[in-house]
Amino acid sequence: MQRTDSGSPASRLAALLDLEVLDRDLFRGENEPGAGARMSLYGGQVAAQALRAAGATVPADRLPHSLHGYFLRPGRVDRPVILHVERDRDGGSFSARHVRAVQDGEVIFSMVASFHAREESATFDAVPTRGAPDASTLPPRPSPFLVEVREVTPTRIGNGQVRHSDSLWVRASAALPDDPLVHACALAYVSDLGSGFGQVEVPGLPAGGPSIDHSLWFQDPIRADEWMLLELWPLKASGSRGVYSGSLRSEDGRLGVLLTQEMLLRDRELAPAMLRRIAEYLGVTPE
Repeated sequence: MQRTDSGSPASRLAALLDLEVLDRDLFRGENEPGAGARMSLYGGQVAAQALRAAGATVPADRLPHSLHGYFLRPGRVDRPVILHVERDRDGGSFSARHVRAVQDGEVIFSMVASFHAREESATFDAVPTRGAPDASTLPPRPSPFLVEVREVTPTRIGNGQVRHSDSLWVRASAALPDDPLVHACALAYVSDLGSGFGQVEVPGLPAGGPSIDHSLWFQDPIRADEWMLLELWPLKASGSRGVYSGSLRSEDGRLGVLLTQEMLLRDRELAPAMLRRIAEYLGVTPE
């Protein structure tokens, strides 16, 4: 069911994606209201804004079909993000863009994205899914992001680890515009939630860490202001790095996004004070 609520606080995800145009191919994005409570910017915010900037430079009938981004430096929560777009190519049905997200003259995120004019064809979907209870049957959890969350596997904090959910329902906090580009950018925003290693318990292997790189492949157009199931699977960890894959599906099972992410996994135990701060921020109770 499409949502119609549009209260001011809940409409902030749409506002986050409403970039200021500074010049041709040059944009500025403001940080989400809760950014100041974090030590660095949420990666999903930067990726979503970078995709929005790229999308503003392509024909309206071309929507994102993939992005590949590298998180190069922690984003500062007290600075806006400047987005430089380079128009790599416009072909007959594809457009390619390179975006650099900059703060204080330094690149914090580098992304290449490709856009495609939609074509009808046969479909095939063999992406695994564990499924989940209906979102309405699960308790709400306070979210520091601009989305509502219902966790299937709960986030836990204990033994020096933050074990993020690897399966959760998520949707924008209020109705978004009908613009399919806005919804694609909102999918990019939520795709950095959770962790594919959050529920993996291997001696010496951390449950999570900073994102290194992130790739998305957009499939069926789904609405980000309706419940979507985010499922994540660990693939491989070695050399202090871990790779996981995942998907975002609509309530009726349509595959909206395939994702792969690599994160830094360095074996270190967080200090109790830091764990308490994270627990308060995430709205969970330490074990």
